[in-house]
Amino acid sequence: MNMSKVERAIIMAAGNGTRMYPVTRQVPKPLVRVGGVRMIDTILRGLRENGIFEIYVVVGYLKEQFEALARDYPGVRLVENPYYAECNNISSLYVAREYLENAMILDGDQIVRRPEILFREFDRSGYQAVWTDAHTDEWLLTVEEGRIVSCSRSGGAGGWQLFSVSRWNKEDGRRLKGHLEEEFEQRRNRQIYWDDIALFRYPGEYRLGIFEMRPGDVLEVDSLAELAALDSEYEKFLKLGGVYDETKRSDGEGRREAD
Repeated sequence: MNMSKVERAIIMAAGNGTRMYPVTRQVPKPLVRVGGVRMIDTILRGLRENGIFEIYVVVGYLKEQFEALARDYPGVRLVENPYYAECNNISSLYVAREYLENAMILDGDQIVRRPEILFREFDRSGYQAVWTDAHTDEWLLTVEEGRIVSCSRSGGAGGWQLFSVSRWNKEDGRRLKGHLEEEFEQRRNRQIYWDDIALFRYPGEYRLGIFEMRPGDVLEVDSLAELAALDSEYEKFLKLGGVYDETKRSDGEGRREAD
């Protein structure tokens, strides 16, 4: 099988992050510090350690706060998502659709603890994943002979938990671009996750695999409580209570019920 190589990365960072209110009222979720380090810095440093310097950060909420990234990390370019407040995260990948060939796609609101998992060479498009015997509410993949054959939105046990790091070769990147345009422009399907395209809407047109990780290689910080568990500086905000409107869906929260 021919090997592909990641040439660029797209980081989704446009959402409101309301599950972390009040912390994210003034700071976008990817720029929240955990142990003194912004979450997005762990991603950017990991990409650079693996030789990936062409990086597109999709911004929306409090977008001006991301401007320093372009100064701190040569090669970083900001892509504005004007739809982030009304649409789900399909809108963020849609505005970055010109950069999908040989690309890695990541959510900006996670912590990369082992940079080695952001390797460049890969044999087929697919997602980082961790095997779990225990029950999880996250999306769970069933894999047969190296290929993803199904995905459970409601989670389960005894499967591969999907994480928000994926790679797309040239052919699949072109295919994904076309499907994004069809869904967003023609069907005006604005309230789905971008991952729905390959995993649910056009599964027969992709042959996705997984890239196995160890538990803890990547941390997805979903809520204020999880943030406080990682950094005691945020325990004081738990007393104030978070604000979460389950009727609002916006970008930047990966496959979790977006907030």
